[in-house]
Amino acid sequence: MNIEIRDLHFTYPAGVQALHGISLNIASGEQVAIIGQNGAGKTTLVKHLNGLLPPTRGQVLVGDWDTTKHSVAKLAARVGFVFQNPDEQLFSKNVGVEVAFGPRNLGFTGGQIRGLVNDALAMTKLSDKTETNPYDLSPTWRKMVALASVIAMDTPIVIFDEPTTGQDGMNITRIAHVIKALRERGKTVITITHDIDFCAENFERVIAMAQGKVLLDGRTNDVLGQDEILATTYVDPPQLTRLGRRLGFKDVVRNQDEFLAALKK
Repeated sequence: MNIEIRDLHFTYPAGVQALHGISLNIASGEQVAIIGQNGAGKTTLVKHLNGLLPPTRGQVLVGDWDTTKHSVAKLAARVGFVFQNPDEQLFSKNVGVEVAFGPRNLGFTGGQIRGLVNDALAMTKLSDKTETNPYDLSPTWRKMVALASVIAMDTPIVIFDEPTTGQDGMNITRIAHVIKALRERGKTVITITHDIDFCAENFERVIAMAQGKVLLDGRTNDVLGQDEILATTYVDPPQLTRLGRRLGFKDVVRNQDEFLAALKK
């Protein structure tokens, strides 16, 4: 399910213009990271994909649907959204009920719901926590419950807003495995992140934003090689990318495998 954004502008009621003529195409199954400092317009942009915000001007198409012509409830069947703060998303008495809410609300049958819930719980390592109240879990595990509740909806597009914020190393690895599993299933994954190392390790395309505009959009290595433009977004390239530059590598490297291959060469 392709996403097409055409000359998108958005102004908040207070008069702040957050987006200035953004045009993007995201193909079905792509894994895209959106980076930039706070206030760059990242979250405002992705909230247009599920109808939480309507364009002031321009058009957003999710598949063949114009987002202004379908309700948020309808768009929820196509676009799943994992909030940055799981406490803004969770409300049920236990993990099992929480994860089942989404697919039940989308009209899946009993057997389908059980299958989707069990799959989402297994993917997020929550199978042994189904009877636990989400608020009896640590913040890192509440994040996984939020992920599972969206994964269970089986939407073709999944959006993560700052998934690694406040997470420890083990949970960041779990989140990376979730993204890999979704990629293998052909899902489109869009992630807003300040974690440039996580971005470099897990995404093949990067969009860099500043002041409501797209400054860079392309292959991760190509974008991370644009030091001067990245500096205007207040995002530094990953540590290994910077180290490779200092060592005089010809090619931009973004992860350990590429670094070791360049070093050997």
